[in-house]
Amino acid sequence: MILRFLPALLLAAAIVPADASAAGCPPLLNHKLKTLDGKPLDLCQFENRPILVVNTASKCGFTPQFEKLEGLYRQYKDKGLVVVGFPSNDFRQELATNQEVGEFCRMTYGVQFPMAEKTSVTGEGASAFYKQLAAATQEAPRWNFHKYLIAPDGRTVYSFQTQVEPDSPQVMGKLQGMLAK
Repeated sequence: MILRFLPALLLAAAIVPADASAAGCPPLLNHKLKTLDGKPLDLCQFENRPILVVNTASKCGFTPQFEKLEGLYRQYKDKGLVVVGFPSNDFRQELATNQEVGEFCRMTYGVQFPMAEKTSVTGEGASAFYKQLAAATQEAPRWNFHKYLIAPDGRTVYSFQTQVEPDSPQVMGKLQGMLAK
């Protein structure tokens, strides 16, 4: 792993390429998950696109970031951006069921970007995907709305702390160069 240290709230890491799956999907994206409504969510479908991954919670002080996440998704989805939310109760601020989370996100913030089913994002119980993100950046989420920006190569990952807004100069500075022209 190659590590580059950037400003305090931003840590970037490149993952040394490993053998991809038979389908050619980068190892980081080689995960089959489920959405909040139980439908399959294969991260390989987002290969060659920038992906903003966010661990979310419905009852957190940072929950209003959903509005900016949805705004970014709507503004840049035609240029390749995918936002994927990962509801988590690791910090005890998420609703009880996937259905409740889905209804809350749609009704309160009009969320249309993909939302995975409730997932653990920290510690030994973290999902394999989140363990890979933490290993790639040396930074696991310390609170809700931690953001990871995965470059279209599926190997380079940038990490942003909770307080960094989705449309901040830090995030946009990395994202702009990844979007299709």
